[in-house]
Amino acid sequence: MALFNLNINGKSQQVDVDPATPVLWVLRDHLDLVGTKFGCGISQCGACTIHLDGNAVRSCQLPISAAEGAQITTIEGLSENGEHPVQQAWMEHDVPQCGYCQAGQIMTAAALLQRNPNPSDEEIENAMNGNICRCGTYLRIKAAVKTASQKL
Repeated sequence: MALFNLNINGKSQQVDVDPATPVLWVLRDHLDLVGTKFGCGISQCGACTIHLDGNAVRSCQLPISAAEGAQITTIEGLSENGEHPVQQAWMEHDVPQCGYCQAGQIMTAAALLQRNPNPSDEEIENAMNGNICRCGTYLRIKAAVKTASQKL
């Protein structure tokens, strides 16, 4: 076990965990931030996507030791009241069906728009490619990303 000082959603947090513990499980089991979901456990589905220093990363395979000192943002920290343009666009386009993958989808889209506020269709498809939606709402996801880009 080791003590880690973390900056999560703009707040300092301290956890005492094994250095190899994935960030996902620190968030969910130690800090009660359960918006980040477990999907596949092998960084392939995107349900566990968070921001690490503004970049979308999979938290299920990222050891907590690699996250110390970085700015971590979870879906809970994207906006306090769901007012982020991506979250608003998700509601406008009625994107979620089951909703399980949506936190990861939203975090990926928000990171894309942070670095590229006016992405092309191809850039949206490339950025969102690693996020799996079992319900198949990909067309609504793409439309929501385009709408969010216009609101930024």
